[in-house]
Parts: sequence; C-alpha cells; structure tokens
Amino acid sequence: MKILQLTIALGICFTNNISYPLKLQALPVNHHLASLKFVPPPPPPNRGATGSRSGAASRGCTTNSQTVTALVPTYQTTLNSDEQTIVPITQVWGLTNAEYPQFFFFVPYNVSSIKNIEFVLQEQTNNKNKTLYRTNLTIPKSPGIIKVNLPSSATSLQIGTMYHWFLKVRLQCDQQQPLKLDYTEGWIQRINQNSTLNAQIKQAQLQQQVTLYAENGVWYDAIMNLAELRLKYPQNQNLLTQWTTLLSSVGLGEIASQPLIDCCQPQLNNVQ
Repeated sequence: MKILQLTIALGICFTNNISYPLKLQALPVNHHLASLKFVPPPPPPNRGATGSRSGAASRGCTTNSQTVTALVPTYQTTLNSDEQTIVPITQVWGLTNAEYPQFFFFVPYNVSSIKNIEFVLQEQTNNKNKTLYRTNLTIPKSPGIIKVNLPSSATSLQIGTMYHWFLKVRLQCDQQQPLKLDYTEGWIQRINQNSTLNAQIKQAQLQQQVTLYAENGVWYDAIMNLAELRLKYPQNQNLLTQWTTLLSSVGLGEIASQPLIDCCQPQLNNVQ
C-alpha cells in the first residue's frame, strides 16, 4: 500500500482579522475508517466562541437528567477576569467547508412534551450579533439525534466569519406548570480550505471524505458525511461503530447509541 503524507496549512481568519494558520496532516484517501478519530484544531485564540453544549438538567422533563445536546466539540480554557480571579470557560466551536452546513442535536424528549423547537443562526460582526436565520422545526416523533439543515434560501456562510447558533426546545412537562426552556448554543466557522485537501476530497468516496475531514479538524463536514451514510445504510454495523468512535473522540460517547432521525425540517411559513 502506498502511503502519501503531506502537510496541510489551513489559514483561518477570525472576525477580528487575527491570522490563525493551522498546519494539519491529511491522511491518504485509502485510510480505513476503523481508526476514525477527530483531531481538533487549535480553538479560537481570543477565547471567544463560549457556549453550552448541553442544557442544564433542571430544565428538562426526563427523569434521567438527559438534556438537549449539540453534537460538536468543546474546548476548556480560562479567562482572567482580574488579577486574582481565573474563570474557567467552555468554547463550543467547530469548522466547516460548507456554505450551507448541517447541525446535529440530541433531543431526549417525547413528542408529547415538546411545545416547539427553534433554531437560530447569527453572524458576529464587530462584537455584535445579527440574526441571519430563524425557524421553528417540525417536532420529532420520538427521542433521538436530529439534523438541522441551513437551507439554500438562507444567507450562505462566508469564509472566516464566526456564526453563533442556538437550538431552543420549549417543553410542556406539566400542563399545570409554565413552559420550560432547554437549549444549547455554540459556534461555527467556515474555512478557506487548502487546495490540496480540496483535491483529495474531490477524489475520495464519501466514507474516505469522513476520515479526511475528521483528521484535518473539519468537524461539521465529517459528521455531515457520516450521518448521510448512516441514514442511507441504517443497518450497517460498521458505520455505527465509526459513528460511535467519532462521537467518543469529542466526549459524546454516551449519546452515540441514540437513534439518528431524518428530521427536522423548518415549519412552513416560518423561516426568516
């Protein structure tokens, strides 16, 4: 087997114009998915992109403390609020090469408990957020992992810009009580992908693309492609193993066995 190794340099430019080069190694396209593992890129250097991958347990309706969870990597760092106080923060952030990516979330609630599900995407410009897309989603018929498409009718993601997303699940746990809110929030950034990696992606089959994206730190594209394969071949145990391996590599192994549901679309007349 001939193994070709090369160095990929990804130049990422944040909204504050900080140059952020990444030197990542692209695996050969025949690398087997059995060793699939996400190799995270360095997180945003300005300690931005803070968020919450999972909601607070007290917000939900389930008895096992499961809450809505985004399928995205997290990064732990600290922030010096003053000379004596160091505050731990969590960055919820990932990269994409797509103009219109997909987002994946675990929603642990029964259809009878969900009042509505709202997805929001905002653009960060000069430390201000502008809402680009907002929609209520159709409610899944059972608990599981759902996907949310950014449609072509929405504004496409621009290279280097940070985008802030939210998934808000409003719950009616008890008809005698007010609605509860469970939500997750995080960030996505589109990269100007290296031309050599682009050439490898174009030549690779979908399974091979998963490995290339995962090993080069492009999270959203890796999980998008693997989810597409799982939805197409739901009984394939090898794909399930690869899915578990990928999620476990970012600390999401506990929800990897949850069913992947081909849901949920924007409700009609409800897209901004």
